[in-house]
Amino acid sequence: MTSSKETDPQPKSMKYKRVLLKISGEALMGDQGYGLHPPTVQRIAREVQSVHEMGVEICMVIGGGNIFRGLAGSAQGMERTTADYMGMLATVMNALAMQSALEGIGVFTRVISAIRMDEVAEPYIRRRAVRHLEKKRVCIFAAGTGNPYFTTDTAATLRANEMACEAIFKGTKVDGVYDKDPVKFSDAKRYDEVSYDDVLAKRLGVMDASAIALARDNNLPIIVFSLDEPGGFRGILAGEGTYTKVHG
Repeated sequence: MTSSKETDPQPKSMKYKRVLLKISGEALMGDQGYGLHPPTVQRIAREVQSVHEMGVEICMVIGGGNIFRGLAGSAQGMERTTADYMGMLATVMNALAMQSALEGIGVFTRVISAIRMDEVAEPYIRRRAVRHLEKKRVCIFAAGTGNPYFTTDTAATLRANEMACEAIFKGTKVDGVYDKDPVKFSDAKRYDEVSYDDVLAKRLGVMDASAIALARDNNLPIIVFSLDEPGGFRGILAGEGTYTKVHG
């Protein structure tokens, strides 16, 4: 079943027809210090809807740091594997919240989990997920890779490659990649473009090292942009906006 709503024609300048949007769990908590902030979840859902209406096929990976972060639990004495599995379950909760927000505005969505929990999400089967995308459903990949010791950054890069996405869009609180923290340093310089190797060598913090290496090895560009800028996601796909492109 697909939406009967007609999608807007794709702008001629639009480079990408299938993308993966990666956002942190913290992006969903708004100004709160913890958990989910429903108005923020709904705002991000509307950003996704605006791109979906352009005819772009969208995957999503959402972190779980607003609920539980495996590394933080491990640092407090919890066994690492257990802590990581708890973090994976947190991503499922965020995925379900985003699914609810998207379907509330008429965007058909599938939550696809790397850990089987058939009552709330589909199991990850690559060919089935590709078919959902072809039917213009938004696929939200949850529970990371299903394995401890791997971050949601790595999961996002893995799924983007498996789904043959043309780019990863990394939504952050700033409008690109800087040579140092722009919140702390007024003279921070933003890169328009930066190579994978420079990101790794200069430790620019776009994604973790394994995710950047996986993107580099498969020549998958990463677009870093501000998720707080209204219309920013759609604008970049229409050839506008401020962002940093990480590529070879």
